[in-house]
Amino acid sequence: MLDWSKLPDFGAIALLACAFASVARRNQTPVSRLWLTGWIMIALHFAAFMFIPTRGNGGTIAIFTGLVALVWAGLLFIWASVPYRTLPSSGWTLAALLSTNTLYIGLISITPVASRALTPAAVLIGIAPLAVTLLSLRKFNHPMRWAVVMLYGALALFLLAVQHRSGNGPDLALNAVLFTVYLGWSIHFWYTYRQATTGAFITIAGFFSWALVFVIAPGISAFLPGFHLESEVWNLPKYVVAVGMILLLLEKQIEHNKYLALHDELTGLPNRRLFEDRLAKTLERASRSGSQVALLLVDLDRFKQVNDSLGHHVGDMLLSRVGDLFSGRVRRSDTVARTGGDEFSIILEGPTSREDPEFVSQSLIQLLKEPLNLGNHAVRIGASVGVAVFPEDASNLEALCIAADLRMYDSKHGAQGLGEMLRTSMQSSMMVVEPGPVQR
Repeated sequence: MLDWSKLPDFGAIALLACAFASVARRNQTPVSRLWLTGWIMIALHFAAFMFIPTRGNGGTIAIFTGLVALVWAGLLFIWASVPYRTLPSSGWTLAALLSTNTLYIGLISITPVASRALTPAAVLIGIAPLAVTLLSLRKFNHPMRWAVVMLYGALALFLLAVQHRSGNGPDLALNAVLFTVYLGWSIHFWYTYRQATTGAFITIAGFFSWALVFVIAPGISAFLPGFHLESEVWNLPKYVVAVGMILLLLEKQIEHNKYLALHDELTGLPNRRLFEDRLAKTLERASRSGSQVALLLVDLDRFKQVNDSLGHHVGDMLLSRVGDLFSGRVRRSDTVARTGGDEFSIILEGPTSREDPEFVSQSLIQLLKEPLNLGNHAVRIGASVGVAVFPEDASNLEALCIAADLRMYDSKHGAQGLGEMLRTSMQSSMMVVEPGPVQR
C-alpha cells in the first residue's frame, strides 16, 4: 500500500528540480551543483514518505529514508552557503553533522527499542561540531562556525530535556532536529547572500518560513488540536525556496552576461566599450575641475611570434600575465583595459605633470624587458607606448586617442627601424624563448 496523497508533492518538487537543473546547467558552479543535489534529496524525501504505510520494516525504512533525505538536503544547502567550505576542517564539520544527525534520526525512528542510546546520541550532536571547531581553532576561526556550534549545543540540551518525555517526546525531538538544520541553513544563506535582489529576498524568506514549520506545526497540534491544516500548506515554503533559488541563478546569469559585455573574457580587464565610457567620464570630470588626464596606448612587440612559435594557449597566458603586470603598476583609480588583440590602453587620472605618464610609460616598458615565465617557457617581449595628455595634446576623446595612437606607432616604427639598421642575427630572434626550469 502506498500513500498516494504524497504523489502531487513529489511531482511538483521533481518538476521544480528539473527546472532548477535546466537553469543551473547554463551556470554550473559548485554551489549550483550542491543546490541541485539538495533538491534531489527533497524529491527523495517525498518519494520515501509514499511508502510509510508499507507493513513491517518497510514503513520504518521509509520513515528513516525520508527524514534523512530531508536533513541531508538542509545540510547540503548549508554547505553550499559556507564561504570557507574548501578548508579541510569545514569538510570535517559537515561529516560530523551528517553522521550525528543520521545516527539520531535512525535511533528516534525505532524508539522505544533504542531509547537508551538516545542520550549519548544527543550528547554527540552537541560535542561533534564543537570538537572539530576547537581542534582547528589555531588554523581557522570564523563566526559562522561558532554559530553552528551554538545551534547544535542548544539542540543537544533540548533533546536531553524532551526526548524521553512520554507521549510527544520523540516528535518534539525530531522537529527540533529539523528546525535546527533549516534554521542553520537560513542563517548561513542570509550571511552569504546579503544583497537587495528579488531572488535573495524570496529565498531567505522561504528559508525562515521552512524552519518555522517545524515549530508552528507541532505547536498547533499541541495547543489547538481541533485546528486542521492540509499538509500542502506546510510544503509551501519548499516551493517558495525553489522559486527563489531559480531566480538567484537567473540573476547571476544576467549579471555575468553584463560583465562579459563590458570586460575582456581572457584577462578580466575592461574591454573597448567600457574603456571608452570610462575615458569619456574621466575627461568630463577633468574639464570641470581643470585637471589633466593621460592616455597610454601600449602595443606588445613580437606577440605574433609568440603565438606562431609556441601556440595560442601560450599567447593567451602572455596576455593575461601582461594584464596583471599593468594592473599592479597603476593606481586603483586608474583604468587598464584590453582594447585590441595585443593592445592595452591605460587611463591615468590627475597627473601633475607630463613627466608622470612618461615615467609610467617607461616603467611598463621595463616590466616587459624582463623574461615572463609562462609554463615551461620564459618569453622575452617588448612594448611600444604612446602617451597623450588632455588637454595639452587634445581637447576631446577622439583627438586624444588619435594623438596617443600616432605616438605609439612612432615608437614602434622607430624600434623596428633600429632593428632593420642592425641587421644581425638578433633580428631573427626578436622573440627570445628561453627554456623553463628543468623538470625533475
